[in-house]
Amino acid sequence: MPSGKGSKLLRYIEHRLRVSLADGRVIIGTFLAFDKHLNLVLVDAEEFRTLKNKKGGAAAARAAIIEERQEKRSLGLIILRGENVVSVAVEGPPPPSAAGARVNAGGPGMARGAGRGVVPPPNNVGGPPPGVPMGGAPMGLGAAPVHGVGGMGMPPPPMGGVPPPGMMGRGMPPPGMGRGGGY
Repeated sequence: MPSGKGSKLLRYIEHRLRVSLADGRVIIGTFLAFDKHLNLVLVDAEEFRTLKNKKGGAAAARAAIIEERQEKRSLGLIILRGENVVSVAVEGPPPPSAAGARVNAGGPGMARGAGRGVVPPPNNVGGPPPGVPMGGAPMGLGAAPVHGVGGMGMPPPPMGGVPPPGMMGRGMPPPGMGRGGGY
């Protein structure tokens, strides 16, 4: 593991951080990434600002009564420029399944890998009726297995050099025509 400031920050990826900025704002969010300039990427970020108001009136001005209120604003995904960061503190541990929830969450606009195996279509749309395997007869009827690659309804391999129907013009010679110019 590298021995630098970066390796210390790597421990806190996916943690909730409290970041104080040079202008007095405080940002709390889930820490996703950083670079050598201490630019920070936070998700689910919220900004907190403390506003100071002087109460009106001559007596209040002499007494210097100042009322403070805090404003909260939801920001979402942000990049904080490292030049503005004053301090970073850990607010809390990562959520219990933060990584799993983000990766496995499906929904509109979410890309998912199709995989390499044969998966039956959802709700039998375009597939065989219920109880029928992907390439054969209904189960339990004693039917012979389907020949071919993996029993998945593929055509049988060519016998005697004769290609299956529909394979003409795909790099195979017509039946009876050898490759070597022949007899």
